[in-house]
Amino acid sequence: MRIDVISVIPGFFESSLEKGLLGIARKKEHVQVYVHNLHDYGLGKYKQVDDTPFGGGAGMVIRPEPVFACIEALMTERSYDAVIFMTPDGDRIDQSTANRLSRLKNLIILCGHYKAVDERIRKKLVTMEISVGDVVLSGGEIPALLLMDAVARLIPGVLGDSESALTDSFQTGMLDCEYYTRPAEFRGMRVPEVLLSGHHKKIEEWRSENALKRTQERRPDLLDGDSIEELRKK
Repeated sequence: MRIDVISVIPGFFESSLEKGLLGIARKKEHVQVYVHNLHDYGLGKYKQVDDTPFGGGAGMVIRPEPVFACIEALMTERSYDAVIFMTPDGDRIDQSTANRLSRLKNLIILCGHYKAVDERIRKKLVTMEISVGDVVLSGGEIPALLLMDAVARLIPGVLGDSESALTDSFQTGMLDCEYYTRPAEFRGMRVPEVLLSGHHKKIEEWRSENALKRTQERRPDLLDGDSIEELRKK
């Protein structure tokens, strides 16, 4: 997968792209990430990328010319499956979104900044608008990192144990179950006996039931009526 990120502060990504999961994905050559400085396409002597909004009001708005120039230059080199704009009023990201994007080949991620971007950018260039929640940040860089991490870990070969990503919370529509490791007893707290039994079928049954109960307690909105009825029978 290739991801092209457009930002007014490209240096923001340096550490995250060298370390952690994204660094591993890049070193394994499963993911290529290129960060483009929007100021390289800015206007005039000072490479301006923003201006005051028509109609007045506080804040600055990213002008259309630099964004169009950057994205159109990229599109002359290859075709893209999606041009994603990170914005609070987009569709909220979930695991199904990450799963779907992980199967694509080329993505552009546009990071907003300042007050807004010119609406013509969204109408003409953007094909997906993604939000990370009902909160406003100083720019789209943090959400872009979140999106790239969520997508990259699903690409085969990135994680050492490919099954790990398939058993994460939300992959089955529920939260994941509880997990324990050594020691079997710590400060009077003992690991559930079934997990020490070596009985794989009973362990899987326990994990399924535990995941269902945790989801009911913490995120009941994820459960449909059939799942809730199944829980009540336990």
